Amino acid sequence: MATEHIFTDASAKTATNFPKEFDPEKMSLSMGPSHPSTHGVLRIQFELDGETVTKAEPVIGYLHRGDEKLAENMTYNQFVPYTDRLDYIAPLANNHTFAHAVEQLAGLKVPDRVNAIRVLTSEMARLSSHLLGLGAFGIDVGAWTVFMYTFTEREKLYTLFEKLTGARFTTSYSRIGGVARDLPPGWLEEVDAFCDQFLPILDEVLALLSRNKIFLDRTVGVGVISKEDAIAYSLSGPNLRGSGVAMDLRKDRPYWGYDQYDFDVPIGSKGDCYDRYLVRGEEMKQSVRIIKQVLKKFPAGDYYAPDARRIFAPRKDKVLSSMEELINNFMIVTEGPQMPAGEVYFEHENPKGLLGFYIVSKGGGVPYRLKIRGPSFNNLSILPKLCVGCLVSDVVSILGSLDFVMGECDR
Repeated sequence: MATEHIFTDASAKTATNFPKEFDPEKMSLSMGPSHPSTHGVLRIQFELDGETVTKAEPVIGYLHRGDEKLAENMTYNQFVPYTDRLDYIAPLANNHTFAHAVEQLAGLKVPDRVNAIRVLTSEMARLSSHLLGLGAFGIDVGAWTVFMYTFTEREKLYTLFEKLTGARFTTSYSRIGGVARDLPPGWLEEVDAFCDQFLPILDEVLALLSRNKIFLDRTVGVGVISKEDAIAYSLSGPNLRGSGVAMDLRKDRPYWGYDQYDFDVPIGSKGDCYDRYLVRGEEMKQSVRIIKQVLKKFPAGDYYAPDARRIFAPRKDKVLSSMEELINNFMIVTEGPQMPAGEVYFEHENPKGLLGFYIVSKGGGVPYRLKIRGPSFNNLSILPKLCVGCLVSDVVSILGSLDFVMGECDR
């Protein structure tokens, strides 16, 4: 027997894809979640008057994996690989941030060598992240050559990451109390050689865009974020500094020995797409400057804290030759490193902004609660205001200039 589908008013509204506050007399356009310029599974529902955006509603959650809830059901050490999948363009920086937060909870101080490794690899991750952002931004506005340059340099960085961590993409390199392994022989010299050849190439890449008429038309005066709006919407990283706010945790609240290194914090003057591009270009030069200083006075010592025995898994040869170490390894793997009760919050100046981990512990080897402050989520929150009054083609430039990652936004 044939059946007839009867739709209520509520279901009919859902079927038209019109949010309640949208004007049904205007055009509704869905950009994403599968779109080359959304930089991931982001969907933006537009209300359009001709080609001018009158309303914009970001729709997120397509990539949600429940990382924060997963953390409550695994040990602190087991959660390290999940941090790779936040800003998966800069996994090393994520690893170190989480490890440092847990070290604060445990009251653990790591050796100077570990801090130097963390600064070095975090700045290399910043280079990798900005190179991808710049290359994708170039493609978004029609500059294909820039993409080829930036991805060639990223491949060189990935080769260095692979030699250090054993993986190119999801590194899982950091450990609570140190890092997974020490630097391989000759690796520092290879990093130094990369930096020497990278700076001239970076200048050439930036020269392709900085005075390019098409690029200027697509970015100058487009997507302007005022200093007040950047602060009000809790933007961070290059998006905040592009609006003229000189906030950088590496300068304002130094950690890992960042206060030992001399570098500048570039800021913009207008807060448009072009300023955000310029800030990222200069930040890469400053990252190379930091890396060079780290290499010049790289400390000797251990790559893990000697008093992290109940946290840091023992070496394999010791596990196979000592009953005490075997039992220690078994307890760390099965029950997790035993942490005191308390709560801690640590933020790191990640390539895309402030990445923070808030951890609540009731003791034991598993966190009671873990909250992640992802910069991409906050940076995207300004889209409903930023897109209004722009053309649809301008939205592509705006998204490229914000340089977000949906893995970090949805978590």
